[in-house]
Amino acid sequence: MIKKFINKLLGKSDNAADGKPAKGKKTNYGKREDIGVATHGIDNDLVDDRARDVVHVLKRAGFQAYIVGGAVRDLLVGLRPKDFDVATNATPEQVKHLFRRAFIIGRRFRIVHVVYGRGREHEVIEVTTFRANLDNAAAEQVKGNEKTSKSELAGMKHAVDSTGRVLRDNVWGTQQEDAVRRDFTINAMYYDPETQIVVDYHGGFKDAKNRVIRMIGDAAARYREDPVRIIRAVRFAAKLAPLGFKLDSKTASPLLASQKLLADVPQSRLFDEMLKLLQTGHAQSSIDTLKALGMAKGIYPLLDVVVERADQTLVRVALEDTDRRVGEGKPVVASFLLACVLWADVRDGWAARLRQRQHSHPALQDAIDDVFNARIGDVSGRGKLAADMREIWMMQPRFEKRVGNTPFGMVDQPRFRASFDFMRLRADAGEVDEALAEWWQEFSMASDEVREDLVDQVRQEQREAQKNKPKSSAKSKTANNDAASDADAFDETIDAPSNTDPAKKRRRRKRGGVKKANPAFVPNPSDGATE
Repeated sequence: MIKKFINKLLGKSDNAADGKPAKGKKTNYGKREDIGVATHGIDNDLVDDRARDVVHVLKRAGFQAYIVGGAVRDLLVGLRPKDFDVATNATPEQVKHLFRRAFIIGRRFRIVHVVYGRGREHEVIEVTTFRANLDNAAAEQVKGNEKTSKSELAGMKHAVDSTGRVLRDNVWGTQQEDAVRRDFTINAMYYDPETQIVVDYHGGFKDAKNRVIRMIGDAAARYREDPVRIIRAVRFAAKLAPLGFKLDSKTASPLLASQKLLADVPQSRLFDEMLKLLQTGHAQSSIDTLKALGMAKGIYPLLDVVVERADQTLVRVALEDTDRRVGEGKPVVASFLLACVLWADVRDGWAARLRQRQHSHPALQDAIDDVFNARIGDVSGRGKLAADMREIWMMQPRFEKRVGNTPFGMVDQPRFRASFDFMRLRADAGEVDEALAEWWQEFSMASDEVREDLVDQVRQEQREAQKNKPKSSAKSKTANNDAASDADAFDETIDAPSNTDPAKKRRRRKRGGVKKANPAFVPNPSDGATE
């Protein structure tokens, strides 16, 4: 009786405490196999020192602790894992107590982030507690979903919705139970870096050697428990394809029929899973895998757009560039890739408004708002993601203006580099003159004196071009004056000092005479359109 009471307080199942599987369930818990270094051949030097430290601290405190999941899989095939997760029999509260900088996060699954370092150099080791294998039929059931049943879910440790999707899963168990709860056999192995033993319950070691991605248990039932496993299956198939891995037929066959289950998954979670498909170094392979599985549409509306436009030059170049940067260990941001994917909508909406005689600056602003409403919605909270995308798009017309103060102000903008890289990709795609991209590349890297010379050269070229032009009509002069006004509007909007930022001293070229219009500024988004 006392043991049951203590287990309830700790969130453990009675069966987990005795090391027994849940009663009444015909679950294959597998057979534990301890694989030594002579057989698995893992290079222990590939293990991150901080992950090793987390394991050591937990074991020193009397707990079990292992590196788990994809890191073990990568180690087995000779790769250096990018992320390390640790599994333990310590509860989240016990883990948090052992580390100076540890934070309990999550509602559906409560986990602990152990943080090392600060700023950009910081690293997070994710620590999870062994989960009990419980019968979902015995779980508390709610009528709605994660969003509509928040108050009802408060305090629940194990809950599902009407479709059987798990909404709360915070009952702790044994390593054997935890292993059967994981999705794929190759992700259900445990590695102790101190003893160099790999613990395997479901033939993950054999599957890793045979390059097979296999679901533990009945695949259709596992997709119902957590529909996001559908996207994970696609992601692993794409990621591991270069190493020769393929989806097991019984794992792949229910994917298409199970896709409708994703309709009940919160949009924010689907958005995050979409970014994992596109920003982990195998974006193009993920799109090819979706098409091969017949799942090019229906997972997530914005992902549908990415797949549909993957063959467009600008999007293809952006996907390739993202994969390249990930492969080189360089950072990538969602705002840049999505700005490339949705640029065609912005460009076409902008051009349509210009044809209606709207001024360029408000026309571009309105086009961007329409794209956000139609494609992004509220999933990003219209926060930093949307702000960064807007800045990248709003700076594109300003690259056409290379005289006066504009170039000097441009390179001081916080989003200049991202906006320039975007323009550079547009040049690679044929939307922008290559010479323009090269000029800005040189200008951004040059000294102040060289920058002055570059601006003078452009001004001289424009004067020569103006001399060789036939005299313009009054209508053309009016159009040029409108272009100049639009250019000034862009400059005033973006160069205006922020209310929160201190004014910066910026070197300005002294200019005399009347400010002339820049005919090159007039945007024509239809030129070089990529379809």
